[in-house]
Amino acid sequence: MINFLLESTVSLIAFLAFYHLFLEREKMHQFNRFYLLFSIVISLIIPFISIEIIQEIENIPLATNFPILIDSGNNIPIKETTNYIPILLWSLYIIISFVLLVRFLKNILYFKKTIQSNETVSYKNATLVLLNQETIPHTFLNYIFINKESYNNRTIENELYDHELTHVNQNHSYDILCIELLKIIFWFNPVFYFYKKAIQLNHEFLADENVVKTHNNVSFYQSLLLNTNDNTNYYLASNLNYLVTKKRLIMMTKTTSKKMSILKKMVIAPMILGLVFFLCFKTIAQEKNKTDNNSIVNSKESTIKNNVSEKTDVEKYYEKTIFIIKNKAKEIVKECKFSELTENDKKTLELHYLRTIKSVIKVKVSSADFNDFKNSKNYAVWIDGNHVQNSELDKYNETDFVHFFNSFVHKNARSKNFPQEHQVSLYTEEGFKLTFSKKAEIAQPSITLLKNGDSINGIILN
Repeated sequence: MINFLLESTVSLIAFLAFYHLFLEREKMHQFNRFYLLFSIVISLIIPFISIEIIQEIENIPLATNFPILIDSGNNIPIKETTNYIPILLWSLYIIISFVLLVRFLKNILYFKKTIQSNETVSYKNATLVLLNQETIPHTFLNYIFINKESYNNRTIENELYDHELTHVNQNHSYDILCIELLKIIFWFNPVFYFYKKAIQLNHEFLADENVVKTHNNVSFYQSLLLNTNDNTNYYLASNLNYLVTKKRLIMMTKTTSKKMSILKKMVIAPMILGLVFFLCFKTIAQEKNKTDNNSIVNSKESTIKNNVSEKTDVEKYYEKTIFIIKNKAKEIVKECKFSELTENDKKTLELHYLRTIKSVIKVKVSSADFNDFKNSKNYAVWIDGNHVQNSELDKYNETDFVHFFNSFVHKNARSKNFPQEHQVSLYTEEGFKLTFSKKAEIAQPSITLLKNGDSINGIILN
């Protein structure tokens, strides 16, 4: 979620900055309307795009031709703790979003009530709503709200009717409704408030442009706007005074050459590619296969998220293994595969695999991975063998850990307590020494491993 918010916000700011710097002052309003709406959509999509670049690194693993010995003295305890901060934050988010939604619906109902309680008149493709109170013309959906007395006395100029009709014919209200719904969801992100202002100003430019083309009297229309101007602002409505009139007056007399228009439109493509490259490309480290004097071992180890994980290697190693579970009386309880073992048993086998089957070297966690482990719900986190909430990592820096491994958990292996896609084990210097000590104590076996038809005695949790 944090990555989505950061990447989408960066995209939104980049698109909006480009609009204000290069497009807003140019007379290509239809394109600008499409650009503003498209930039919001693409900014919300970019965080879901991931393009991986595989970079190969060399590593020489150890041979695996010795018996399996699992230390039963180093069982991994699981400690559950409750962190109330996320609960409070989510509660605050839901409350504020609900209040904004109620406000939004209340204003929709206000327009509906106003339409039903006042006289209406059909006018071209719109419906005029005649209000008793003083008001400047403003539009919502296909309704134009005007003063009843001014309408009856015919004191409203045709230019003002055409201005509001442009809002109706071009469906400007739907743009505003969409941005308002996004503001309800992302109320904490101020960028959407600036987008609404930019979109509404663009709507006014479009309406002004249509009036000037139709009546061809710029000076009269400019004086009409100045005389009509007041300080009223209508929520969800398109109206004559929402934005700075000076910008509109300047835009009416401005021209943009076709060459300049095409040039600025062409610059958008490399900007989008730059954002995709900056936000979507991720480098993945992958080990090359290499031989030593004893054997040839295939090894792939992840140092960056989404790469092949140690868990997958463990499952492959025990793919043909049948686990015969015995109780303390040496009676067989059941036979099962690796995927049917408990999480504690899997963790124990995983540690055994790392201690004895694979060469364990310190792997430092990157800042990007550390932030993912801390903020994403897709990761279950262990620190020095103890399960903790992700927010517990707020107390640490990535430099506090000298080793980690990221395990992908298949759907059929996930449990109610651990539904996450990944299980991450982080080790401090002290925890690394204790966990990956080369001394393995041998206890009485409580499980028999039948691998490839050969009987091998091992030790696992009872």
